[in-house]
Amino acid sequence: MTAASTVAVRSSIRPTAVGEALGVALVIAGGLVAAVAGPLQLERGSWLAAYLVLVCGVAQCLVFRSFAHVGWANGRRGWGALAAWNAGNLLVMVGALARLPLVADVGGLLLVVPLVAALRATFATPPASRVSAGRSTRVLARLVLAAVLIGVPVGLVLTHLRSAG
Repeated sequence: MTAASTVAVRSSIRPTAVGEALGVALVIAGGLVAAVAGPLQLERGSWLAAYLVLVCGVAQCLVFRSFAHVGWANGRRGWGALAAWNAGNLLVMVGALARLPLVADVGGLLLVVPLVAALRATFATPPASRVSAGRSTRVLARLVLAAVLIGVPVGLVLTHLRSAG
């Protein structure tokens, strides 16, 4: 592969596509965790499986689909959002499982930025070259993103309460 073709391949990889692909992979990972949590008697396995599927996976797909809808986040800001989302989720999981609520708090803060940006993206008008999502699709996306955004502080409070007990 020549240097020019390497640059062409790198420039064709978009953070929105990577975010959606990672989201799908995390949904599958959550399903696998759910499959082994019972037989292995993992105390927090069901929570981890649900978190992987709903927040790490489904919400990530929605966040990056919202970005792709308006052509946002396909440069450095897109890679930054992808890094913040996945680092935030990792910190939340480690903090919750290890009973380190301050670690989870840092993760939760990292999640807020891409969530707010994705929510804002659902209100933006897409470029003329893009097919616009229907009104009902945008409303549903807003509701789900808002629910996840509201769920961040709720989950962090629960993490603090579990850690104290």
